[in-house]
Amino acid sequence: MEKLDNNRIDQAKLDALVSRAIGDLSAGYGGVMVSLGNRLGLYKAMAGAGPLTSNELASRAGCAERYVREWLGSQVAGGYVTYHAVSGTYELSPEQALVLAEEDSPVFIPNAWSVPASMWSDEQKAVEAFRSGTGIPWGDHDGRLYCGVAAFYRNAYKASLVAEWLPALDGVVEKLQAGARVADVGCGHGHSTVLMAKAFPASRFHGFDTHPESVIEARKVAAEAGVSDRVTFAAARADSYPGANYDLICFFDCLHDMGDPVAAAAHTAKAVAGEGTVMLVEPFANDRVEDNISPVARIYYAASTTICCAHAISDGGHLVLGAQAGEARLADVFRKAGFNRFRRAMETPFNLILEARR
Repeated sequence: MEKLDNNRIDQAKLDALVSRAIGDLSAGYGGVMVSLGNRLGLYKAMAGAGPLTSNELASRAGCAERYVREWLGSQVAGGYVTYHAVSGTYELSPEQALVLAEEDSPVFIPNAWSVPASMWSDEQKAVEAFRSGTGIPWGDHDGRLYCGVAAFYRNAYKASLVAEWLPALDGVVEKLQAGARVADVGCGHGHSTVLMAKAFPASRFHGFDTHPESVIEARKVAAEAGVSDRVTFAAARADSYPGANYDLICFFDCLHDMGDPVAAAAHTAKAVAGEGTVMLVEPFANDRVEDNISPVARIYYAASTTICCAHAISDGGHLVLGAQAGEARLADVFRKAGFNRFRRAMETPFNLILEARR
């Protein structure tokens, strides 16, 4: 490495970059605190309770006060808890509770920290993959990945899938209400499948995933929701899952993880009914790198580096889309697979909701 010429350093730019790096480091430390607060029930103990002393919170949560006091300091410093200096008490506002305490809230964030925790745990695997060019299968990651991804997406799907995304597709809701045959490819823990099954009892749903442990968990999720009579789950690949004449085939945040997305789309072209619909939900992305400069894009690129691309490479790597594929590349996948119609049905800050038809 050549020695830097300090005369060429723009001090203002350096200071701004260091400030950003410290902010990122602070966020990383803060994520550990958020996860602890969630696992220990500290946020829940504060929600709706008004101002509390550290002793009161420790008693409510069944924790040691000295640890709780220091944890509260981190929360105040990060803006996640309000401190009342006059009374020496701490309070969780209704807005803070939505983000940190209410597990069914669409903006509940603590579980999402399991994903970077798994990425740190798997760092050596990523180092070796970078150097060798080999992949890392989904099932070879730290176990916190699966729970973190499932919990993070569950709430987003719960808030939007039935209320907004399905109605954005042409004629799909009417078919589901009447009784449709649905495949959920790459279903993970089955939250998306179960949400649709609960909303449309006349339809029948079939979830497929290559990860056997996720299939087992999906069956538990369906049983707990009371929809096992109209939902099945099976281990199967996206390019060979069973069944035909599906009225709706869904890919929720998974096509970009596949080693051969064109093969998956081609199999889907054979499995979907003549007037059937494919719903493709993918991470939001613009088509050019220079247009993907945002906190959300940064999250997706990072996860894609160690998880999405790594799995696609392990799965053959015929076309490694990555989590920031963008609409144009996704449309090209379905065009090559024989679909004639492809459109953006809607978008959110986190997702593209795309519709394909033959």
